[in-house]
Amino acid sequence: MNMASMDILLMFTVMSISVGNAKTGFISLKCEAENLGQYGQQSLLKCFINAPEDTDILVVTWKKASRTLLIFNRGDLKKEQGYSFAEPSWNITNMNVSLLITNTAVEHDGRYECMVATDRGVDNVIISLKVTAKYSKPTILFNPEPKTQDTDGTLTCESDGGYPKGELRWFHERNRELIDDSPMEAKQTESGLFQLSSKLVLGRRSNASEYTCSVFNASGGKEEEATFKALNTPKPAETGFRKELDPATKIVAPVVVIGSLIAGLLLALLIYRKRSRQARRYSTTPLMGDHREFLKSDVEEGKVMINAK
Repeated sequence: MNMASMDILLMFTVMSISVGNAKTGFISLKCEAENLGQYGQQSLLKCFINAPEDTDILVVTWKKASRTLLIFNRGDLKKEQGYSFAEPSWNITNMNVSLLITNTAVEHDGRYECMVATDRGVDNVIISLKVTAKYSKPTILFNPEPKTQDTDGTLTCESDGGYPKGELRWFHERNRELIDDSPMEAKQTESGLFQLSSKLVLGRRSNASEYTCSVFNASGGKEEEATFKALNTPKPAETGFRKELDPATKIVAPVVVIGSLIAGLLLALLIYRKRSRQARRYSTTPLMGDHREFLKSDVEEGKVMINAK
């Protein structure tokens, strides 16, 4: 028997129970009006029958819109895959008729109807399930190529895997929110989950040292955040998009500079010594020349004295 036939049979069963009850007394459904479900986890729609102890359950149905998810009718249980009673050993004397969803998806979000018929009466209620999925930790990417002369680049913040639609918001180090410069886009995937993206243009005159991108859920609660250190970003006008030096380069660079300084000092010392030798050589020559002239005059004067004698 298919679900449509079961629904027709259920209608006649409820009508017969409404016309005359075998037992006196009343029954009522006590259900949780709003239920929360986490994406990818089990969800429970809580519902209990308030009735005397000797009450027997004849019919239980769970529907979402016009779709019958589970139906029990006088011992015959039919259900769609992924749905079941919360208690595996459920029987007609068990007043716990809660519905268990084994793997919660976005499509399970919405309103449900539970109806029960007993040998004491009939009741039905409408309850809801609110499905949520937590957003991933945001990632921030820096695009250093400015689109205009007034920008240093663009920060792009992305987060996905959340439901319902959330929001990305930017803050700088003084915890002031940046609203006007950060438009957000939201795309819904085939699974129903959302992908969020927001871009923040960095102005050349901005003096903030860091920027924080926070993701908020649909209820306004902050779930995750990521921070971008602006001081680590090279300025295009100053460095020509030069990348930060790796550790090996940081070690080699000072050694090269020190070696160059030592080589320069040695070269200067050699030039100084060479010039000093040349200076001494020039200063000695006149003295030697004068001494020789003096000796020559003495010799000539001696010869004159000898001839005079």
